[in-house]
Amino acid sequence: MPDSAPRTRSFRLGVAGPVGTGKSSLIATVCQALADDLELGVITNDIFTDEDARMLKAAGVLDAERIRAVETGACPHTAIRDDVTENLLAVEDLERDFAPLDVVLVESGGDNLTATFSPALVDAQIFVLDVAGGGDVARKGGPGIGRADLLVVNKTDLAPYVGVDVAAMVDDGLAAREGRPVLALSRHDQASVGRLREWVLSMLEAHVSGRHTPVDPGPMAPHFHADPDHPDGGLTHTHAHVPGHTHR
Repeated sequence: MPDSAPRTRSFRLGVAGPVGTGKSSLIATVCQALADDLELGVITNDIFTDEDARMLKAAGVLDAERIRAVETGACPHTAIRDDVTENLLAVEDLERDFAPLDVVLVESGGDNLTATFSPALVDAQIFVLDVAGGGDVARKGGPGIGRADLLVVNKTDLAPYVGVDVAAMVDDGLAAREGRPVLALSRHDQASVGRLREWVLSMLEAHVSGRHTPVDPGPMAPHFHADPDHPDGGLTHTHAHVPGHTHR
């Protein structure tokens, strides 16, 4: 007998990055750009607060009931990678309450350059940097920078005030990602917002059609070691993963 229950499985999109890079702002931008076209939901993560969820609700980017908070009580990466149970339950509850949802955005709490989502939780992930964090951050590498489905260089409108060359930062990101997509974004620049919108729609279509396979970014990615004696100022390399080995 065929199952007549409504479809509940959404396309789950993770948004990670260091503290202050604009993850909540990016999610608000996605919601504003797509709320008229798609059914959306949001899960935020933080250690001891629901501040990001309250900010998104106050901004009116979605109905407040579609925005829910997870308080991890520990380092943010543990709830998006090590034990995703609490987030997975929150996503599934949201999907069930508002079925069918097209996209659920899951925002990580602010963490460092190693924070990535487990593919058991999300289908694709965005890693967010911002120009105020320094123009050299993109070339430092790490799993999020190197292997997320999209790297966003955010707050490009601030670049003149912090002395950052956005084009060079994007080029560094492309090199660290071996050509995977990098998007320079400002919520005040509608052309860049449009490119973000089209990327989300293309990933949703790939997910629905079965053409996209979630990839585990892994514990290490190509990364940069500064060396003043090296002709290029340092060396970019990776480490083979050995089970049980901790890289220090």
